[in-house]
Amino acid sequence: MVFSSAYFLLLFLPAVLLLYFVVPKKFRNLVLLIASLYFYTYGEKFLVLVMILSTLVDYKCGHLIEAGKRKLGLRVSILFNLLTLGTFKYFNFAKDNLASLVERFGYDAESLSGIAEIALPIGISFYVFQTMSYTIDVYRGNVKASRNLLEFATYVTMFPQLVAGPIIRYIDVQKEIVNREVTLQGFAKGLERFTLGLAKKMIIANTFAALADTVFNQTGGDFSTMYAWVGILAYTFQIYFDFSGYSDMAIGLGKMFGFNFLENFNYPYISKSITEFWRRWHISLSSWFRDYLYIPLGGNRKGKKRLYFNLFVVFTVTGLWHGASWNFILWGLFHGVFIVIEKFGFDKILKKAGQLFSHIYTLFIVVIGWVLFRAEDIQSTVNYLKRMFIYNSGNETTNDYIAYFHFNKELVFVGVLAVIFSLPTYPYLEKKLTNKNLLPLRYVFILVTLFVCITYIAAGSYNPFIYFRF
Repeated sequence: MVFSSAYFLLLFLPAVLLLYFVVPKKFRNLVLLIASLYFYTYGEKFLVLVMILSTLVDYKCGHLIEAGKRKLGLRVSILFNLLTLGTFKYFNFAKDNLASLVERFGYDAESLSGIAEIALPIGISFYVFQTMSYTIDVYRGNVKASRNLLEFATYVTMFPQLVAGPIIRYIDVQKEIVNREVTLQGFAKGLERFTLGLAKKMIIANTFAALADTVFNQTGGDFSTMYAWVGILAYTFQIYFDFSGYSDMAIGLGKMFGFNFLENFNYPYISKSITEFWRRWHISLSSWFRDYLYIPLGGNRKGKKRLYFNLFVVFTVTGLWHGASWNFILWGLFHGVFIVIEKFGFDKILKKAGQLFSHIYTLFIVVIGWVLFRAEDIQSTVNYLKRMFIYNSGNETTNDYIAYFHFNKELVFVGVLAVIFSLPTYPYLEKKLTNKNLLPLRYVFILVTLFVCITYIAAGSYNPFIYFRF
């Protein structure tokens, strides 16, 4: 089940909210847990057992750590979580690479092809990282182990952020898990944030998704150089508004249920370096790797060579976290290379060069990186980059097909919206609309936006789910 579906918006969410506020407070976690398990089971069926097992194992590991068996509890947790992630997310990738290696050495890999594929549970990267951060924090003494399985299970399975993040740490919500208040003002802010996220997804991201997918799915690659750039720019907008839109919806839903989740995006496309980009992009993941991988590896405390090594490790794992593909690994390394170059002294050159140059440099690197992220494999990436940088007029029929189905007034309008809301425009408008006389206008805007989004959903507009590989 996804947030941008009619079933979620018109049936599941209203029913859960109604039940949540009708029952006594002491039963609200139970309502949220049952709703979350149903939410996940609705699409993933028996794969919900993986999440339940992960919850039970880490709950017990927290107790082992506090009982004095510190290293045992931590090791069991990390080993179990990494094995779970490795089995469900990377087994097929490892098998395919082993088959390719065997064939390269001239042996028959037919026996490997008979091994069954393992299904990938949606959101596994998110909830595995959440439960691992919990046991590590218990081990470090940053948080007490939960003594209430219902409360801990509610934390792990919360449907607002279950399948697409942000990654929520137990230490950040432990008090709200136990006791939280929902005010009318907080609920209104949550509804507003959810609606804005839904608009990002339905109006902007999905419009650009149709264009990007059309270009990238041209198997012959017969589109022109111009359309190659159009396609990747469309994907640049798609992934930002899709991912940040889902984060906005999760944060908004959290507020509606009494939780205050941390921000996950901070207008990354205004960055003036790749280092700054990663402070603004997918903040919950960046901070997770900083606190649980980069700093334990030594961070920047053990000299320049170790710093560069640590950065490459972090960005290799960052790429691999996003998906079981060499393209994702190379995407992570691609960003890691530029982070290291900036640490090596290029950041000083960027400051001297001025904001315009720094901004253009950053966007250029990010856009090129998205080719790696979006293309199906390395060969497709190479072909796409060639088409971008070696001029080709393309096939006239293919070009006309792309133009006919996608270039219209709606695309231009949505493109303007995308540029405007890639900038911190809404926070500025929000400050201007705090006047009590303007509040009705603000609420009308939110209601109209929600109605438009529901209209898009009812019309069956293009609505891809971008997180199936995560």
